[in-house]
Amino acid sequence: MAGPSTLHAGFAAKIGAVLDALEMEGALPRGVMRTGLTIEPPRDPSHGDLSTNAAMVLSKPAASSPRALADKIVAHLAADPDVAAAEIAGPGFINLRLEDEVWRRELTAIALLGSDYGRSQMGEGRRVNIEYVSANPTGPMHMGHCRGAVVGDALAGLLEFIGHRVIREYYVNDAGGQVDTLARSAHLRYREALGEEVGAIPEGLYPGDYLVPVGQSLAREFGRRYLAAPESEWLQVFRTRAVAAMMEMIRADLALLGISHDVFASEAQLQAAGKPAEAETWLREKGLVYDGVLEAPKGKAPPEDWEPVSLPLFRSTAFGDDQDRPIRKSDGSWTYFGADLAYHFQKADSADALIDIWGADHAGTVKRIKAAVAALTQGAGREVPFDVKLIQMVRLLRGGEPVKMSKRSGSFVTLAEVVQEVGKDVVRFTMLTRKPDAQMDFDFAKVVEASKDNPVFYVQYAHARIHSTLRKAGVAPSDKALVRLGSAELALVREAAQFPRVVEAAAQAREPHRIAFYLGDLAAAFHSFWNAGNDDPALRIIQADDAELTSARLFLAAQIGQIIRNGLGVLGVGAVEEM
Repeated sequence: MAGPSTLHAGFAAKIGAVLDALEMEGALPRGVMRTGLTIEPPRDPSHGDLSTNAAMVLSKPAASSPRALADKIVAHLAADPDVAAAEIAGPGFINLRLEDEVWRRELTAIALLGSDYGRSQMGEGRRVNIEYVSANPTGPMHMGHCRGAVVGDALAGLLEFIGHRVIREYYVNDAGGQVDTLARSAHLRYREALGEEVGAIPEGLYPGDYLVPVGQSLAREFGRRYLAAPESEWLQVFRTRAVAAMMEMIRADLALLGISHDVFASEAQLQAAGKPAEAETWLREKGLVYDGVLEAPKGKAPPEDWEPVSLPLFRSTAFGDDQDRPIRKSDGSWTYFGADLAYHFQKADSADALIDIWGADHAGTVKRIKAAVAALTQGAGREVPFDVKLIQMVRLLRGGEPVKMSKRSGSFVTLAEVVQEVGKDVVRFTMLTRKPDAQMDFDFAKVVEASKDNPVFYVQYAHARIHSTLRKAGVAPSDKALVRLGSAELALVREAAQFPRVVEAAAQAREPHRIAFYLGDLAAAFHSFWNAGNDDPALRIIQADDAELTSARLFLAAQIGQIIRNGLGVLGVGAVEEM
């Protein structure tokens, strides 16, 4: 399996060998910790190809100034045949300029590794549970769900690409009052299916047409049995049937985006199995849950009927929260926090790390859930890292104007309607063109616009352009004459060679949008290279009177296409061959 980067890993190893030599010479203490060392492209490309902070990080244990230690490191690196120049900059950074042959070898490495270029075993098979979407099972998916769904699924693909075992999980919130409302709404449609005139949907029930077939199905199954029956007789039955129908609809909506989950965890089943009570008992034994009086709401006068009540409280302040949190209500039922606490405890049993993808409206819950997971896993002697990614809402526009609601949903435009209009790949890539914690506008007109201002089109067009060129060239790509590639071509290779490093950084930060940003930069570099040929015929990929140069440039183009496919594949987006 490929490492994180043929080129960057190779030079990291070279610098490691230099530091080993300096230890042997006595310039560095034996076994000195090398954490914090980086090797990456300098921010300003004019400074060279790679930069390392090794001298600055190690100067203190070496009892040396950074520049003095940098002098010793540079003396070793300058002797490497792959290094054209090694220079010291600023307080002690070391900038390296690499020989052209290094980039030609990297181009060949891309071809050899193909779809594995950028893949690694950095994850070492560790199990990561990613919970995403988890929309209430009360209706079809909408675009607010869509963004979290894409970010979660792309993150899952990214972590798999670097060697993690990923568990994709959906938490079905089927134990709350909204599910009772769903059951009552389904009963109304059931009555309608049996011929009753129901009129306008009463306020407080779900108005969407998507419940019409649910009511028809219930009518076929039960006939007139529950038509005039009291709610106590049919509520639980209708809850079960309606939730199952909604989850079938949600699965179908997600499938339109190419998304499927490994686990669907039911909140109702979690509570029926007594998991919250188990978590409470466990936490009480550790002194982390106690019976106490909940403080009055801060910052405003409490309601007139408010009175102090003794409740079981979790000591979340011991883990950074600003107050202890109740896990049960005064009637003995579980709070959202109590149920979520038990749910995360359950997830931690089968994972080495947890990641939740939540809407930004849940920001206030992050601190307390992190505190709960820390308490439960640390107390169990097995700390499980837990990260939460917050996703901002998406505003739907058409030509700059807000899009009106959908009749099918009753209040919002459905995910299915959007995917059917513009396509899965457009939706997925667009959702990753901004940081997830930033607001996003999704304009139906702009996301299908054939212009360089549309990142979806720009990346896809680069791949289609490469495919078309390879198909029409009449000459096979070849690495036999890569020495013919000049500075313009090698600049493109430098951009391509960043892919493994970007993958690694994106995975460490849990930010799949970095891949989309990188693909935009790579596509721009390729289009710039292509357009230079329009101004100077000597720079065109296909040279009618020079088959050798043509085959070398086609080889370069083919590898750029390979990296675009690899990056899009990580994000769950197809690479088109024609536009």
